[in-house]
Amino acid sequence: MSLPLTSPPKSVCLLRLSALGDVCHAVPVVRTLQHRWPSTAISWVIGRVEAELVGDLPGVEFITFDKRQGAGAFAALRRTLRGRRFDVLLHMQVALRASLASLLVKADLRLGYDRARAKDWQWLFTNARIAAHPRQHVMDAMFGFAEALGASERVLRWDIPIPKSARARARELTGSEGFLVINPSSSDRARNWRNWTVEGYAALADHAAQHHGMRALLTGGPADTERELARAICALAHCRPVDLVGRTNLKELLAILARAAVVVGPDTGPLHMAGAAGTPVIGLYASSNPERTGPYSSRRWTVNRYPDAARELLGKPVEELPWGMRVRDPRAMRLITVEEVTAMLDRVLAERASGRESRKA
Repeated sequence: MSLPLTSPPKSVCLLRLSALGDVCHAVPVVRTLQHRWPSTAISWVIGRVEAELVGDLPGVEFITFDKRQGAGAFAALRRTLRGRRFDVLLHMQVALRASLASLLVKADLRLGYDRARAKDWQWLFTNARIAAHPRQHVMDAMFGFAEALGASERVLRWDIPIPKSARARARELTGSEGFLVINPSSSDRARNWRNWTVEGYAALADHAAQHHGMRALLTGGPADTERELARAICALAHCRPVDLVGRTNLKELLAILARAAVVVGPDTGPLHMAGAAGTPVIGLYASSNPERTGPYSSRRWTVNRYPDAARELLGKPVEELPWGMRVRDPRAMRLITVEEVTAMLDRVLAERASGRESRKA
């Protein structure tokens, strides 16, 4: 089978197990394939947690891979796929676990990343590669899979389903719309270098209340580190933010993000969930490069101190760093000032107000 395809494939299997942000990036690729080839059967091998978010996308068969089961996850995947063969495998995750799982997906065409981006020996598990683009955003790289097949017209559509029960729970927890959501933390304890400061978040919440009359809501997962950070922010802020950290499932969180006026946070999954819901996002980036992982539709509102962190803490300009290199130092995020973030909030709200007035006119 040669690329690009000259006829619609009967079946495509997408392999992207994690993480939440990357799964959100993959959804428009699925929408693009569905638009290009409506009759093609699409299956998606996905992680357990990620399936909770997108596992009800219409027109897609989801096959859950639960890494908590260890070797049992591979056995379960083998049973599920026994006797099946796909025209195309889109191997969209450069991780050894994902590559080992890909061996259980029988496909004529096994499409992976180009050699430079095929980390963890992914290139050994594929027989075709997408075009090489060395300094792309993650989602642009994922679109490379659709483009390699011949689906070049991008469909930037997410519309991840939100159940009525999740919307009702969101209304119950948040009340009226128009609030500020702060998702302050990465869920991974080892990645606390991604997080901004308690003082910064508290000052942002107070600025939103004092200058815009906005309530601030804190969101996040159930990890102890996230709960501790939220409690510290609430204790320091004068405006008494509403602490919802650990109180929602993923669909409820998505519903809350969809109701927000603005979402603020570091490089973490809920920022991309908010973007998928169509909500403006202010990304706080110093430890990672927003040109690679920033909120895709809101990059113009990013507070970007990654170049400064690269120079001050790694001793090199961005242009000399490997693409995607992180600054794994908590001092990086401290380069972001309260004034920068509050000014960006003012700008986003002003642009939204201007847009509403333009639509009325």
